[in-house]
Amino acid sequence: MAYYYSEPSHTFSEYLLVPGYSSAECVPANVSLKTPVTKFKKGEEPEIFMNIPLVSAIMQSVSDDKMAVALAKEGGISFIYGSQTIEQQAEMVKKAKRYKAGFVSSDSNIRPDQTLEDILALKEKTGHATVAVTDDGTPNGKLMGIVTSRDYRVSRLDKATKVSEFMTPIEKIIYGKEGITLKEANNMIWDHKLNTLPIINDSQRLVGFVFRKDYDSHKDNPLELLDASKRYVVGAGINTKDYAERVPALVEAGADVLCIDSSEGFSEWQKITIDYIREKYGDSVKIGAGNIVDRDGFRFLAEAGADFIKIGIGGGSICITRETKGIGRGQATAVIEVSKARDEYFEETGIYIPICADGGIVHDYHLTLALAMGCDFCMLGRYFSRFDESPTNKVMVNGNYMKEYWGEGSARARNWQRYDLGGAAKLSFEEGVDSYVPYAGSLHDNLSVTMSKIRSTMCNCGALNIAELQEKAKITLVSSVSIVEGGAHDVVLKDKNITPVK
Repeated sequence: MAYYYSEPSHTFSEYLLVPGYSSAECVPANVSLKTPVTKFKKGEEPEIFMNIPLVSAIMQSVSDDKMAVALAKEGGISFIYGSQTIEQQAEMVKKAKRYKAGFVSSDSNIRPDQTLEDILALKEKTGHATVAVTDDGTPNGKLMGIVTSRDYRVSRLDKATKVSEFMTPIEKIIYGKEGITLKEANNMIWDHKLNTLPIINDSQRLVGFVFRKDYDSHKDNPLELLDASKRYVVGAGINTKDYAERVPALVEAGADVLCIDSSEGFSEWQKITIDYIREKYGDSVKIGAGNIVDRDGFRFLAEAGADFIKIGIGGGSICITRETKGIGRGQATAVIEVSKARDEYFEETGIYIPICADGGIVHDYHLTLALAMGCDFCMLGRYFSRFDESPTNKVMVNGNYMKEYWGEGSARARNWQRYDLGGAAKLSFEEGVDSYVPYAGSLHDNLSVTMSKIRSTMCNCGALNIAELQEKAKITLVSSVSIVEGGAHDVVLKDKNITPVK
């Protein structure tokens, strides 16, 4: 006979936090959002942690190298999507890792015989104002000069003007030689008041650049998440099909943590994938697994060796798994049960396995609820897809700017690899939709507001860190009438365009 749960499952919107005592020291500026990402033994520290409890979803419309850099600057991790070729994904990981390495490989290069029109097109494509002029137009060609926006004025130069006519030639450029340390390069930048320092070898071939902005970056982003080599921490998604080829490429590219992207993680396919990683790399390669929604699913992946475990099936804004297959569970109920299972496992084994709420986050306060219910961090798709840094197009829809957003289970993504279908090579039906989300601007501006809300709410609960929130939080289930009461009601909201009558 089928098993029946005695209680209905609930979503985050059905709960509220009840305030607790707040001491005088409990102010947002004192709140730490540092959280573990990978499992660790009692009394030890996790090898990977974050400074904010957010990661971006493993989705084509959310997480590429640009998002990886932007989120790492804020203290989180982006998992670069795996529904692309292995070579393309590895290159995205490399680009994100190179960004903060100090010595950056040039991705804006041109030949001296090309024109101003080519410069403008290249700038439009890459967004970079500094262009290396090499003899063959490659990143490692012989450096002939540099072009910056100061070297030309569109109003004064014809677009057919050759690059060689307005570039700053190598004879007038201050450069460093291959082998120079990053500290020595930064000293040259400061001493000569430079924004960019090209690095060349003995044959005058371009090795890379050191940028002043990278030196200044940490002052603007004090929570940025760096590895031991002061490069941004980057995650990457994998599947249970081509892991034997994809994982080595991603590890070689420098990915710090991997995650199996699957619609349902309580399967032998995930164990097989984790076994492969453990046999080949031991514990040196960190791997998240999921998704699951109950205690049994957590225990299975914990015993399989997962470094963190994702919770959630069918709760994403573009996911239609529940209405298509009738599979899933209310996200709040799933988080509560899995959190208890995680704590039981910790008591039994002394090993703490972080858990991640993936899906079901609609409002900012849902993040605080998820953390209070036991999550260590949350994975978001729709939230990050709205920003400039997501890889999708910004379009005008009915007079409003929107961003494209589609699910990995949609026909557009064609990501059949995330479905453990025993060798099937295509989707039989969709489990995700193709949609738009309101454009919201930059990640930094929006994320700072969201983090402020979380810190403020934690103070209302008397908590200065996430562990303390989970210990002190008081959570109440609310009625449908209470939910209505919680928003603006029984008033007519002002139209900002209406001029008051005097």
